[in-house]
Amino acid sequence: MPIYEYKCNACGKNFETLVMGKSIPECPSCAGKDLSRLMSACGFVSKSAGPSGETTAKSSGSSSCGSCSSSSCSSCGMG
Repeated sequence: MPIYEYKCNACGKNFETLVMGKSIPECPSCAGKDLSRLMSACGFVSKSAGPSGETTAKSSGSSSCGSCSSSSCSSCGMG
């Protein structure tokens, strides 16, 4: 069950939602169903051993806000 990112064409709100099967999501602000699906940043963590043997981790999705790992956060208004 993927999480998709949408923009409501009625009120302009960006949001993320879990889509179950063939369910049609609706805007959490205005309950509108006229939505555009947005391209989301791929988020994963790659762990590897560095040259001196220490473990390093890199994330492909980076946030401009420190409270989440999404590049477009609907909860804090960033993005």
